Parts: sequence; C-alpha cells; structure tokens
Amino acid sequence: MTHPEYILTLSCLDQRGIVHRVSGFLAEHGCNIIDSAQFGDAESKLFFMRVHFALEEGAVGDAVLRADFEALCMQMGMNGQLHDARAKPRVMLMVSKIGHCLNDLLFRYKSGLLPVEIPAIVSNHMDFYQLAASYNIPFHHLPLATGADAAAKQAQEARVLDLMHTHKIDLVVLARYMQILSPGLCEAMRGKAINIHHSFLPSFKGAKPYAQAHHRGVKLIGATAHFVTGDLDEGPIIEQDVERVDHAMDADTLSAIGRDVECVVLARAVKWFVEHRILQNGDKTVVFK
Repeated sequence: MTHPEYILTLSCLDQRGIVHRVSGFLAEHGCNIIDSAQFGDAESKLFFMRVHFALEEGAVGDAVLRADFEALCMQMGMNGQLHDARAKPRVMLMVSKIGHCLNDLLFRYKSGLLPVEIPAIVSNHMDFYQLAASYNIPFHHLPLATGADAAAKQAQEARVLDLMHTHKIDLVVLARYMQILSPGLCEAMRGKAINIHHSFLPSFKGAKPYAQAHHRGVKLIGATAHFVTGDLDEGPIIEQDVERVDHAMDADTLSAIGRDVECVVLARAVKWFVEHRILQNGDKTVVFK
C-alpha cells in the first residue's frame, strides 16, 4: 500500500521545543518522517524547518491533518504550510528572443527531471512558438512594442495575470524574459516568480554584457537566480554559480559559457522551488538541499 506523502515547511521566531512539538505532532497523527532539515538564523532570530513525511495512519485523513497542523501553527506562532509531495506544481514560462533557458527547462520537464506541469508559455515575440508546439504546450504571444506607453504595458500585464489565474499557476519562471515588470505585477507574483541573469551586475549593465566583460578581462563567468521583486534584479537570491575563463577566450565563447551556467542555475532554482526547499528569510533565502 502506498501512503500519502507531504512536505511540511515552517518559519517562526526561534524558541525551545519547536522540533519536539513538530515531530511529536507527526507521531501523534501516525506520520513517519522520511527526511528533515532545520536552521536557526542567529541574525534574524528566526527558525526554519522542512520535513518530508508519509501519513501511515489510515484513520487520519487529509482534512484532519491540515486542520490540526493549522492549530499547531497558531499555538506556536508559526508560518507553516503542508504540501502534497506528489502533486506537480504548475509552472508558466516566460521568454523573449533568447531561448537557451527555455529549451533547457522544457527538456528537463519532458525527461521527468523537473516534476512540474507547464500549461503555458508566454512571450512578447513569436520566435519560440514552434518549440512550444513540439512539446504540445500552448504558446501565448503577448507583444509589447518598443516604447509602449503605460496603458499598453498595463493591458499586456493584465493578460499575463489572467493566464496565471486561469491556469492556477504556482510559479512563473522568467527564462530570459527581457521586459521590466511593473511594480504591480511584481507584487502579484511575490514569492512565486524566479528570474535568471548573468552575475556581472552591477558592473556590466545594458547591452552586450559579455563583450563588456571580455573587454575588461574578467576571469569568472557567473549566473544568479533570484525571486522577482520591484527592485530590478535585486530580489532574494536562490542560487548562483561560476565558471573560470581566461584571456584566450573571445566574447562569443564567454557568452556561450554564460548561457550554460544560466541554464544550470535556473534549473536548480526551479527544482528547489517545486520541491518546497526554499524559504524566504527577509532579503535572503534558506535553501534546504
């Protein structure tokens, strides 16, 4: 018999007895812990915990487990969630004219490496509609002309929000979506949108960052995945990585290396999100790997 599995996540002010109370709660409800991780942050005075467990007591149903866990959270002042470990989060991908991250995520999805459902791909260009079709995923072309006024941008973003609501999206991934999102859309996506960019910021902004980096003789190429906020490219960081480069490499080689790093970093961040391994800690994140 296969038992239902859950992932419990929580954060609260650090205090004695949290692990004891949570593990005791699970034992009392006929649950068996499969994996557990916790972290107490000395700076923020917050405690974070993630527990993967199986519900082995048939007499305890989902509704009872959730109601009793909510009561425990209220008693202890915890911000806690219970997730169905076998449910596949619904992810919407957004892209413009650079497709390496989109292609990589779609391959991982199709191969079963990313346990997600992808009901929609959104783009302000038509470049990747055939790629979307090859994976049998609906492609939504939401154009936004260069220099579009505020009303046009608001209308386009309203369609993005409508797609999120229609498809009950759990996570939006900006897979090189090259549009600055409005503060309102960033707020609507708070905590459920991830962006990827090169890690040269703030040194090499604007067009052709790898050409700028080559001109300056950089020795490291990197990428950063972070949550989307109204502060451009400054949301809580989820994952970063680097590759060493040298003087013999031209700008195109640096760019190719950068694309590879971006793909890997973004894929890690998405995987950790859908596995409920990321908890926000103010302007930072706690990632239980």
